[in-house]
Amino acid sequence: MSLRINDTVPDFTAETDQGPISFHEWIGDSWAILFSHPKDFTPVCTTEFGVVGQLKDEWEKRGTKVIGVSVDNAEDHRKWKLDIEKVSGATPGFPIIADEGLKVSKLFDMLPAEAYMPDGRTPAHSATVRSVFIIGPDKQLKLSMTYPMTVGRNFAEVVRALDALQTSAKGVATPANWNVGEDVIIPPSVNDDDARAKYGEFNAVLPYLRKIKAPA
Repeated sequence: MSLRINDTVPDFTAETDQGPISFHEWIGDSWAILFSHPKDFTPVCTTEFGVVGQLKDEWEKRGTKVIGVSVDNAEDHRKWKLDIEKVSGATPGFPIIADEGLKVSKLFDMLPAEAYMPDGRTPAHSATVRSVFIIGPDKQLKLSMTYPMTVGRNFAEVVRALDALQTSAKGVATPANWNVGEDVIIPPSVNDDDARAKYGEFNAVLPYLRKIKAPA
């Protein structure tokens, strides 16, 4: 299936290194981040999982659950976490989905329906399983990004994007390179009179670019 912004993400059951989950039930009323990897015991992915573990407090501050998915089994995930902790100095306390049958990878359109994992496979067989999906409490996809195997993901940008999404959920938009504490944008769908009634005075940089302080 094709998955686009504002689509409801697929619900599924799966085994993880921490036991079985039902995805929508696992999300609950939280924000969630699903991040995928083509294989355990790979160098770039090991560094990424370590950073996600180091950011534990940041996810919690934002009411966000994180979950990995890799096309290996749960026992391999548990063994791999020992390496991840050794490299990062942080405990990767989040679950990792065991996607040996590629169900989740296909549901999220990271692999074609006809894909399969041959004997003696390498990470190249599942190279496109290198995505980040940010999901709202309404179970809708809010943002996705996909990286090649050779480029480590910038999780500072994932945190920044999560902040922007949670802020824009309050009825505003965020400009380029926006960070928490900076001014936000009034959407063009709100006319000037309604904008003043809702936000007070604003800075009209252009007739269609109006800035205000970020809502609390």
